[in-house]
Amino acid sequence: MAQVRPMRADARRNYERLLKVAAEAFAEHGEHASLDDIAKRAGVGSGTLYRHFPTRQDLLEAAYVDRIKAMADRADELTAELPPGEALVEWLYEVCVGTIQVRGMKALLGSAVTDGSSVAATDCGTSLQDAARRLAEAAQREGSLRKDVEPIEVLRLAHGVALASELANGQGKEIRRYLSLLTEGLRPGGEARAPGAP
Repeated sequence: MAQVRPMRADARRNYERLLKVAAEAFAEHGEHASLDDIAKRAGVGSGTLYRHFPTRQDLLEAAYVDRIKAMADRADELTAELPPGEALVEWLYEVCVGTIQVRGMKALLGSAVTDGSSVAATDCGTSLQDAARRLAEAAQREGSLRKDVEPIEVLRLAHGVALASELANGQGKEIRRYLSLLTEGLRPGGEARAPGAP
């Protein structure tokens, strides 16, 4: 098995500078920030950027991995503080707020809820999916979440709530209202039916 060589000091500095500049650029311009501009602002050539981060998604993931992990860890904190159903709703609220407040996160959350793609299997996607699964399963055991709801569906719906709230006023003021409307439909009492089904 090949050993991974540690990064040289100058390469490590370039890597860390790129991450810092990328997080700033994504915060300013969203996930479509110019990669060439990021390299220029970091004082490195585009080749250096692509050597460390072959794709835009790689750079997004690296720039936000700590924030995503903290968001996933927050699920466990809320589980310790609140009943399962409330913990799930509060976590979804925080995910939605983070998605709107930190430009660039929307692309990562969107990737995390995409089934059947390699992007969904990244560390960020896996962290969020695992957190959603733990919360959803606990809420189902408690009886506050319908049994036919899949954890990935909960994340997809949260993504939709964030987008809807952003469309409403751009600041996320409607998130609580939209989550309330959403969670009413997620409570036990009815099974999902296809249109036209008896």
